[in-house]
Parts: sequence; structure tokens; C-alpha cells
Amino acid sequence: MSVPSLTELRSGGKVALARALATIETHASSPALAALLDEASAHPKGHILGLTGTPGVGKSTLINALIARARAADQTIAVIAVDPSSKATGGALLGDRARMTTNPDDKGVFVRSMAARDRLGGISNETIAAAVLMRALYDRVIVETVGVGQSESDIAGIADTVLLCIQPGAGDSLQFMKAGLMELPDVIAVTKSDMGAAARRARADVKGALGLSAQGEWSAPVVMISSTTGDGLDELDRAIETHKAFLNQDNRHEKKLRKQEAAWVDEAIKARFGSEGLEASRGIQAEAAGPFSREAALAEALRKRLNPLTGK
Repeated sequence: MSVPSLTELRSGGKVALARALATIETHASSPALAALLDEASAHPKGHILGLTGTPGVGKSTLINALIARARAADQTIAVIAVDPSSKATGGALLGDRARMTTNPDDKGVFVRSMAARDRLGGISNETIAAAVLMRALYDRVIVETVGVGQSESDIAGIADTVLLCIQPGAGDSLQFMKAGLMELPDVIAVTKSDMGAAARRARADVKGALGLSAQGEWSAPVVMISSTTGDGLDELDRAIETHKAFLNQDNRHEKKLRKQEAAWVDEAIKARFGSEGLEASRGIQAEAAGPFSREAALAEALRKRLNPLTGK
């Protein structure tokens, strides 16, 4: 197995990236791969937009519009479309990719479908690694979650900005509060704004739910959009850019990245060794600087502790 450097990926185009992503899915514990991911994590180029919402809200249609707008602005963009995995077979339809219309000859666009596997939070461990790698290569990265509603909170662990899509008729303010959705997004988009009064009612309900929830330093703006007509997409872009500017103040972005990296390590260890393994890892000193190498070092130490004779 050959793992390219970040420099080689930047010059190798789509084929090189596709091979690297395949390596992520087949050789997750490779030291060489961990080193590449650490390098990518330390050199972020782009901004990750986490896109979530219930099925049918129009996420794929919105992504098509965002891809077109990014390319029109001469920005490169990569998309990870996460599809749910079957509990019976472990497979995934990967249908979200089929809804996206892209030019295969356009070197500035890369779209990858990935299965959620056994993660209930909307993204898998492989998704995190793929997003980190893409962020080092592209100006913009979109991670679209599986779209099952309130179990989607894991997207906040990788995204710089979380965009929650709400469609008209999705529920009243109390329903939004009950689902816990208002704790998640940095920006909220009411889709299908061409539905008129129903869309305006949805916006009012969302704003009502936000008014009832605890507010921190940032208050999520609510914009009305129509991906098919383009209405509201300029306002959506401004809302996302405003949140990016907010993150760049007072070292917030750097702090957020460090917090996310620590959470990646914890989740990976917990997935391999369970809650007791995660607790045991607290007492292990891992000298690796990057999150992926640190997770690999902790996993190796835990394996040796659990079975000192074989280290397995």
C-alpha cells in the first residue's frame, strides 16, 4: 500500500484523491495514512459546511446550486454525500450521489458518496478522515449527512459551519424544540420558499424556537431559499460568510478545531474499545502530535494492555 503526500495529492487531481479515500476505507490503522491525515489536519485550506435536515427537504438540490455558485466564483469544491447503511446487509444505496449533476471533466469539483455504517450521528469515522483530507485540497467542502433528523449531531464535530435545512410544514416551534434541533445549526435555511405563506410560517416557527432556546455568542440567522429559482441563495452565502468571519475572531476557529480533534480521538477509541477502553486511555500518554497518529498510538497501547502477550 502506497500513501501519497499532501503535495502529491495537490498535483495528482481526482484520481489521486480517489485512491487516497479508498485507502482510508481499507487501511484506517496505517501509520503512513495517519501521518498524511495529521498533515492535512494541520494545513486546512478550505471551509467545511455541514448540511443536514430531514429527507425530502432538498439537500441534494441545494448542493447542486452551491456547486454551480462555487465554480462560477472560481472556487474549488468537494462534496461528501453520506447515505444510511442497511442494518440487515451493511450496504448502502448511495443514492444522494445520483441526484447531483456535475461535469466529470471539471477538475474543480469532486463528489464522493460514503456509507454511514453503524454510526447513528449521520457521519462515520471514515467521513471525518475524508473531510479533513478534502479540506486541505479544496476551497469549500460540503458534508451532507444521512438526513434522519435529530440524530445528526455528529456533523458539528467536523463542520466549521452547520447548515440546517427546514422545509415548510415541518412542524411548529414546540416541535423544533422537542427535537433538539435548535442546539445544532449555525445557519438555518427554510427551503422551497416559493411555497409562499407556508414557507413564511415555517420561518416564523423556527425563529420562535430559536427565541426559546439558549443563545450563546452566535445566534443562527434564518434565511428563506429556493434552490430551483435561486431566490435567497445570495443571502445564504452572506450568512455563511458572516459565520466564517465570526469564527476568525478571538481565535475561535483554532479553538474549535482543537476541540473537534480531541473528540475525533475519543470517538475512535470508544468505537474500538468501548466506554471502558476510552476511560483507560485517559491514563496513557501519547506523544504523537496529530489527532490521527495520537488515536493510533492510544489504540496500540490499549491493545497491549488488554493482551500483553500478543498485543492484539
